[in-house]
Amino acid sequence: MKNPRGFASDNNAGVHPEILQKMQEVNVGHVISYGDDPYTPKAIELFKKHFGKDIDVYFVFNGTAANVLGINAMTQSFNSIICSDLAHLHVDECGAPEKYTGCKLLTVLSSDGKLSLEGIQSHLHGFGFEHHAQPKIVSITQSTEMGTVYSITEIQEIADLAHQHDLYLHMDGARIANATVSLDCSFRELTTQAGVDILSFGGTKNGMMFGEAVVFFNPSLSRDFKYIRKQGMQLGSKMRFISAQFLALLDGDLWIRNAQHANTMAKYLKNRVREISQIRITQPVEANAVFAILPKETISELQKKFFFYVWNEAISEVRWMTSYDTTKEDIDQFIQEVKQLF
Repeated sequence: MKNPRGFASDNNAGVHPEILQKMQEVNVGHVISYGDDPYTPKAIELFKKHFGKDIDVYFVFNGTAANVLGINAMTQSFNSIICSDLAHLHVDECGAPEKYTGCKLLTVLSSDGKLSLEGIQSHLHGFGFEHHAQPKIVSITQSTEMGTVYSITEIQEIADLAHQHDLYLHMDGARIANATVSLDCSFRELTTQAGVDILSFGGTKNGMMFGEAVVFFNPSLSRDFKYIRKQGMQLGSKMRFISAQFLALLDGDLWIRNAQHANTMAKYLKNRVREISQIRITQPVEANAVFAILPKETISELQKKFFFYVWNEAISEVRWMTSYDTTKEDIDQFIQEVKQLF
């Protein structure tokens, strides 16, 4: 039987009790649907507290929708989107960005999940040439799919480069809480002040049941988004249950506690893994992910007791994710099982 707390994904964790409690608190009587309830405006105000008052915020159900619909609001079908070849946008969204926006994804090779200025510049050509998809968005993931984190300076430099060429900067923030805690900064410093134009804010990976937010830092860009969200089948009728979760997460320090614990557990896992000479860690552990290469024959045996994903089969690289509810006991038991295989 697999351990109930494996290391496959922070999506696999349950809902934080404080979030469930808040959902129960709002589960009383009838309220107006589609966001005209008493709770959604309060949740939006919390976003403005964290990111700045001159923003627009829209709640959706999942991260793919936040990414795709947000990008759709800022592009036309002849545009292109520059992203890492490891970006979730490119690798794990089943072609949804291309299908729903009509835009071409232009990828940049990356070993650590980050976009480089040189990589972005390689796609900054063909402007005004009708035979070439017109670049319009640079998309970065924070923290990245490889568990690395962009510094504030790196984001600012990418934003400056994008804006110099009349492009927008999109941030896929499915794990933005983990990145913010890692950098010991505020959401505002990492986005608003760094030049981000649109953010997909993740809640599910940080203890929520469901719900993400699309944050526009220039409200003029969101002029038609309420229609885009509706056509995209992401307008929640009982929106109070998304909003309640954000109230629990952001009105206080729950988002910090959850992300901080997940990050701390990843570092603990990294340190325990280093006790085993046959395993090589391949990426800096900056958020809540550990990437490692281990002998191929041990992977399937280990997966029988602890569920996790193989990231790169060709080199036997695996990904181990920690969550807000990962414990040291989980990790110690995992390491004990690993050591028995060598």
